[in-house]
Amino acid sequence: MKHLLQEIKACTVCAEFLPLGPRPVVVASTQSRIIIIGQAPGTRVHQSGLPWNDPSGDLLRKWLGVDKSVFYDSGKFAHMPIGFCYPGKGQSGDLPPRPECAPLWHQPLLEQMPDLQLTLLIGRYSQAYYLKKQKKGNLTETVKNYQAYLPGYLPLPHPSPRNRFWLKKNSWFEEEVLPVLRGKVRELIF
Repeated sequence: MKHLLQEIKACTVCAEFLPLGPRPVVVASTQSRIIIIGQAPGTRVHQSGLPWNDPSGDLLRKWLGVDKSVFYDSGKFAHMPIGFCYPGKGQSGDLPPRPECAPLWHQPLLEQMPDLQLTLLIGRYSQAYYLKKQKKGNLTETVKNYQAYLPGYLPLPHPSPRNRFWLKKNSWFEEEVLPVLRGKVRELIF
């Protein structure tokens, strides 16, 4: 695992497309029990090198019912985005994750984590990559039907501040999905 993580952090496969240059952000260990697969790091995460080190991460930790010490314990949580580096700015937020990372690095990483019990698929890019034809017509329907993907996967919306409207409009998420999520987290890591 140590060698693989060093190889990933030295990756420059898509460097020519990255406005801030390559800085792959990934955290994992052979003991990880839950893996969080997000989209791609934002600028704050790119600068710090620490996954979910931004307001989205604050909300995600609240959803999970854990503090930073638990969240960043690689024996409990692995963090592996679809795109490992900041992809740049688009018209309405960050660009989509670079397509090179997941096919290149995900399977080798997953093979090094035999204790994984739950994969949290955050946002539509991770859901499309892992659920493929099993995903529903849109993110809302996929998350609403979360039970169809358990026990291995649990699809979630992105906890970005940009999604406040979605969270307000879909109150069932907080009422139905978050208790299940917190229960799974407690069961697997405490």
